[in-house]
Amino acid sequence: MEDRELKYLKILSKQYPTIATAATEIINLQAILSLPKGTEHFITDIHGEYEQFQHILKNGSGAIRRKINEEFGNAFSAAEKKSMAALIYYPELKLEQVEKSEENLEDWYRVMLYRLICVCKSTSSKYTRSKVRKALPKDFAYVIEELLNGRPHVLDQEDYFNEIINSVIRTGRAQDLIIALCNLIRRLVVDHLHVVGDIFDRGPYPHMIMDSLMEHHSVDIQWGNHDVLWMGAAAGSTACIANVVRISGKYGNLSILEDGYGINLVPLAHFAMIRYAEDSCKCFKLDFREEEYDLRDAMLDEKMHKAISVIQFKLEGQLIKKHPEFQMQDRLLLDKIDLEKGTVMVEGVEYPMKDTYFPTIDKEDPYKLSEEEEDVVERLKIAFANCERLQKHVRFLLAKGSLYKTYNGNLLYHGCVPLNEDGTFKEVEVYGKRYSGKKLYDVLEHNIRKGYYSLDKSERQKGRDIFWFVWENENSPVFGKQKMTTFERYFIADKKTHEEPKNPYYHLLEKEEIVNRILEEFGLCGDDCHIINGHIPVESKKGESPIKCNGKLLIIDGGFSKAYQDKTGIAGYTLIYDSYGLMIAAHEPFESVDKAVREGSDIHSHRTLIEQNVRRKNVADTDVGRSIKENIEELEKLLRAYREGAIVENA
Repeated sequence: MEDRELKYLKILSKQYPTIATAATEIINLQAILSLPKGTEHFITDIHGEYEQFQHILKNGSGAIRRKINEEFGNAFSAAEKKSMAALIYYPELKLEQVEKSEENLEDWYRVMLYRLICVCKSTSSKYTRSKVRKALPKDFAYVIEELLNGRPHVLDQEDYFNEIINSVIRTGRAQDLIIALCNLIRRLVVDHLHVVGDIFDRGPYPHMIMDSLMEHHSVDIQWGNHDVLWMGAAAGSTACIANVVRISGKYGNLSILEDGYGINLVPLAHFAMIRYAEDSCKCFKLDFREEEYDLRDAMLDEKMHKAISVIQFKLEGQLIKKHPEFQMQDRLLLDKIDLEKGTVMVEGVEYPMKDTYFPTIDKEDPYKLSEEEEDVVERLKIAFANCERLQKHVRFLLAKGSLYKTYNGNLLYHGCVPLNEDGTFKEVEVYGKRYSGKKLYDVLEHNIRKGYYSLDKSERQKGRDIFWFVWENENSPVFGKQKMTTFERYFIADKKTHEEPKNPYYHLLEKEEIVNRILEEFGLCGDDCHIINGHIPVESKKGESPIKCNGKLLIIDGGFSKAYQDKTGIAGYTLIYDSYGLMIAAHEPFESVDKAVREGSDIHSHRTLIEQNVRRKNVADTDVGRSIKENIEELEKLLRAYREGAIVENA
């Protein structure tokens, strides 16, 4: 035995000091390998749609309804099963309704507790008792454990089991126990959640989604371009800050910044009211939802929208000039404006402009901020840096997130792997060196983390600039288009200039050799490996399928955001991967929590089986299983060391 290995085993022996403890742990771990793999839930492009996100999270994309059907079959009516599902999703609200409508509450509590225990037993069956015990609420840990492991149909235990239920009702704790069981069922139905990018922008409640994710028991996040934008804003990138404020303004969501994050927008509002007082801002009309927006704010918000847009174009121009290696010189458009003619030159073509009122643009130096604009930007930068809730959310994104992830044979990312037309990986220059494929992802992620955490000022500034590069550069894996035509959409009527051609990835993804090459690049191979992809909405109403390349690639952005639903025809896709196989669900729009509670209405989902396992997958077939096998090997070495006398037991 080598000295290094012996040294490691001596450290391990402190945790397992005897043959008995090491052997017991081997037995436990070996048994875990035979359990069914946990259910994984994939969701992407949430875009601030909190209610729909919460409902899909609560119903596990239909997993809870399936559990109820499996457990009770035809024994209950469809209405009873709907009502029970609604209780599990929203126990507090459903109990309020039941209190008003049920004549004999005690009988209802008794029946419902028995039914919930049955469902809870079913959902907990694929886990060890230890894992279930850790998930139990402290107030009811003993009671629930006894109910789950008791045998009410055995004569010796029937009275004991029933008395627990009766005592809970008699002491007035029935509602609390029902809520605890519902929460536990939701916790156990889905073992792990994957969020494949774009939590922020467009919808009104990304801050609430982030709060919810921070409370989730097991989650990972693959950053989308909108997430990276907000991360860059929190890190101090002024170009990212301007984009965040502009997009929030455009969708009538400035309340996210003011109320959700407590960011002071008064300096921007004051500046906009003075500088754009005489401007109708007709090109900066808001894309808001009438039911969620106060029209009295529209005039001011439109002026703020224009003010921050001009600031954004200036800040982005400064970055493009600072980093010629970003190859974005064609995005320098402020110096191409001819105010006398009312035109702008874009890619060698002169176009009339819809708006020529630019009181803060200096013809001699169009990318220079005015003194007032500099003051606004500095105040915004301080506000973002000092926002505790935002910083907490971004630190969570950095801790739980990454640009890509490989997990149980699946490669998860938002956007695309940049490719050339011939299907080879595109080389991209990042600070003097060229990268492609997986190495491009790794270097960009490394710089993103430095942009937030580095103590070296120059390294941190380079990282801050990379946040913006990842947001809108054509070589960014999470953007994947030749350009972002924000300027053209505001100022040019000709829609040809609004086009944003996609990376070749998007027309090559039906070729199996391309998909296999990408999987191999990230260390995955085999028929049961897949790419799970977000970012580009799948236009279901035009017959487009989210399942590409014979099921090897799954694009699960189907319009979760209301802003995309007219285009896609549905309200998003989600994916479930359990021990039996992969299933994709296409969702219709969620109506309301109130209707779900009152009528038992659910999101209608059309499920498609993508892949069914020939043999039910166990923990042994997962990444966790591989880690457990390695632990078993190390423990077996420790056992040999004890038995050979190389290490002495410490009883």
